[in-house]
Amino acid sequence: MTRWLEESTEQDVAISTRVRVARNLKNYVFPLYMNVEDSDELTNDVLQTVKEEFEETNYRFYRISDLSRKERLMFVEEHLISPSLTEKIGKSSFLVRDDEKATIMINEEDHLRIQILLPGLNFEDAWTLCSEIDDKLESKLNFAYDAELGYLTACPTNVGTGLRASVMVHLPCLTMTGNINALIEALRKVGLTVRGMYGEGTKGLGNLYQISNQITLGDTEEEIINKLNRLIHQVVSKERKTREYLKEKKGINLEDAVYRSYGILKNSRLMTSKEAMKHLSNVKLGYDLELIENPKVTDIFKLMVDIKPATIQMNTNKDLSNEERDKIRAEIIRERL
Repeated sequence: MTRWLEESTEQDVAISTRVRVARNLKNYVFPLYMNVEDSDELTNDVLQTVKEEFEETNYRFYRISDLSRKERLMFVEEHLISPSLTEKIGKSSFLVRDDEKATIMINEEDHLRIQILLPGLNFEDAWTLCSEIDDKLESKLNFAYDAELGYLTACPTNVGTGLRASVMVHLPCLTMTGNINALIEALRKVGLTVRGMYGEGTKGLGNLYQISNQITLGDTEEEIINKLNRLIHQVVSKERKTREYLKEKKGINLEDAVYRSYGILKNSRLMTSKEAMKHLSNVKLGYDLELIENPKVTDIFKLMVDIKPATIQMNTNKDLSNEERDKIRAEIIRERL
């Protein structure tokens, strides 16, 4: 899993880029009001279109109802599907491209959610791929579209382009200095929103945040993405300058935090997910600032995903207690470091 996550020059601050569009089919009610028979019919329409239009690309198809709770949560932990998709067990399904950079979610809040995930800060390639998939689906499926409003969606905040673009950013030093709240408020004023690692309703564990657009109506997709891209570059620059400032002015304190976390991770026999995220964030910062010279810590974000509860249980093929998970999590971290 996490095949979509590769090395990228921007991954010191900008971890990953996500582009997602919401689409609905004209002749069906929204998923909230849809019965199982109609949801099956719509799903078959989508699968037939994918079969006809995506001949050169392999997609794996999953029905939520066919997956165990652990499997569903693992796909969420891998960022391949949204948490809300797993809540609609009788109606929902999804397709994942073999390289895991593209997911087509069926009957989440909308009939279709096309999601692209790429490592680092890469809006150009993400939007190009998303637009290509969108066009292929629209060539056979009758999307609900209004000449004035644009694409029609279940939630009014998505009407228009239906586009949500976001970047996962690692902001440990803006958090340490207490500037993160001011940044969040400033971004809110210019039409962006800041959420936790898994989107709406989640916390910024490991100092990881998702920054995304709020407005989908009135601007074109390119205008939305260009604005977000420009502002993300400013956030990245601000975090990097804060890191250099702390390294120069409070170097011993920064080193102490990094090496304490490194020592705890290297030696602990039990490790909760929350504690691991905190210490891995510090170790990633230490590596990015060249305080730690260990080539094995370059893939910290992948490690953050691999130690999530459902992923651990799926990889061990066992139902584990909290303590058993904490023990295995600590073993995985020690081995990787």
